[in-house]
Amino acid sequence: MGPAATVFFYRLITDRTFAERDRDHLNIVITSRADTPDRTDFILGKSSDDPLPSMLADCETLARAGADVIAVPCNTAQFFWDRLTAGVNVPVLNIVEETAEHAARRGFRRAALLATKGTVKSGLYLRALTSRGIECLVPDECMQALVDSVIYDYVKAGRPGGEALFAEAAEKMLGAGCDCIILGCTELPLAAPSAPYIIDSLEVLAYRSIVEAGGTPKGFSPAFLTAYEN
Repeated sequence: MGPAATVFFYRLITDRTFAERDRDHLNIVITSRADTPDRTDFILGKSSDDPLPSMLADCETLARAGADVIAVPCNTAQFFWDRLTAGVNVPVLNIVEETAEHAARRGFRRAALLATKGTVKSGLYLRALTSRGIECLVPDECMQALVDSVIYDYVKAGRPGGEALFAEAAEKMLGAGCDCIILGCTELPLAAPSAPYIIDSLEVLAYRSIVEAGGTPKGFSPAFLTAYEN
């Protein structure tokens, strides 16, 4: 959720798993239910169409297919994590908690959150970061419009060109004194640069997925890996 993020996530896991032959890679089952109701619209009260039933159905499908652990490459979907995990017997990784823990382990103290309006409003990152001693700054209305445009008008729409808008938003947040920028939407890595101050929630989820599934991670930067040295 959405399809572009899912494709990118699968490639990330494949590229970042140590393997010398096909059989060394992880066994992965993917479901990409494109008609899942919009998570942000539901959280913001713009729609009464609850995404949870679709998400539960997909988790049940994955469980029947033999999944030992489930990863949902959508930050906004973590709003439903408590109800989702209560309805399935397979562990579901929490991308928000994993990302906040990653930021804390790397010593960041003032994080900028770039995400959908739904994720921002949910307060999930605010709570996860604050509980770890990290201040969480969110964009003002004008800057949020830039982030939304990158997500919906460019990445989800399959259009190139979102990089300039992302750079503008990131520059403003860094100018406000943030020491890191959290990509709190799994579409944003498709428009964001690689930089030491960027914490990519999708990359964090990929790392945790590889480890939890018994694989050996490779290709992660030394800065990224400092979070897992102890």
